[in-house]
Amino acid sequence: MDNTVVSTGTEEKTWGGGNKPLKASYGKMMMWFFIVSDALTFSGFLAAYGFSRFKFIDSWPIADEVFTHVPFFHGNYPMIYVAFMTFVLIMSSVTMVLAVDAGHQMKKAKVTFYMFLTIIGGLIFVGSQAWEWATFIKGDYGAIQTKGGNILQFVDTDGKRVALRDFAVIDDHKERVQDERKRGLWFTSEGTLPTYTVSEVLNGLEANKDVLVRTQIINEEGEKTVLSREESLRQIKENGIMVVEGANLHVNEYGSPLFADFFFFITGFHGFHVFSGVVINIIIFFNVIIGTYERRKNYEMVEKVGLYWHFVDLVWVFVFTFFYLV
Repeated sequence: MDNTVVSTGTEEKTWGGGNKPLKASYGKMMMWFFIVSDALTFSGFLAAYGFSRFKFIDSWPIADEVFTHVPFFHGNYPMIYVAFMTFVLIMSSVTMVLAVDAGHQMKKAKVTFYMFLTIIGGLIFVGSQAWEWATFIKGDYGAIQTKGGNILQFVDTDGKRVALRDFAVIDDHKERVQDERKRGLWFTSEGTLPTYTVSEVLNGLEANKDVLVRTQIINEEGEKTVLSREESLRQIKENGIMVVEGANLHVNEYGSPLFADFFFFITGFHGFHVFSGVVINIIIFFNVIIGTYERRKNYEMVEKVGLYWHFVDLVWVFVFTFFYLV
């Protein structure tokens, strides 16, 4: 049998298999393919968010009024904590660059140190995002949903938000019954009962003349429209159907429920990427410690996971811009 290998003349060309395509290893090329495909996925999500926001531009929640919380501090701190999260994630990308550079120099101790810092940064970001989700779901002020699905918030005469707990009058003599399917009310089945009823909010509004209703419609000055005292009372009496506290996939005390839907989906999808990156980084970190890459005489795995980590950071820059800044 003739085992002679026939030459095709392409062995030394880029795509002939004779050398590395684009001077990159197979693993690095596959990581780039994944990054490009994932970038297209995020682009589609952000494009959908942009179209939806443009369609409901007159009633979209204002980020400076939604993301105002800082752990362990009470008050109004617009975007402060989100900016901190962004700073931590960007700095973790810097430490990853330093880890990759140390790997090129075959300096195991430095790779270990910078990988550890990268993991800590990722954990801080994931933990911060979980806290932000919990705060967003819980809410702070509360609002009333109308028959048309619009959200009515409450402010004082200076335009500052007022929480329901600050003026609602609880009726201790009225027993509140939760709508359940077993009671035959399958079409109005509720989750957790809100703290107040619409009538209790109305009673409090009538008793506090300094409290006004603010609609989700944005006026020409870029601010939510505040109703007169008479119109505030009329809207609650005639159109108020449900008290809304916090945000979920059905209702949102900050405004359009689409905002909450996109927030949970896109930030959750990105958060899953960060969490996955942290897990992969931990695996690579322990491989560095036990000397796996020293024996291979290269730290290419650190470089490959670094590409993924930089991509996650870059995506967050776009998410941060779309959700929080624009």
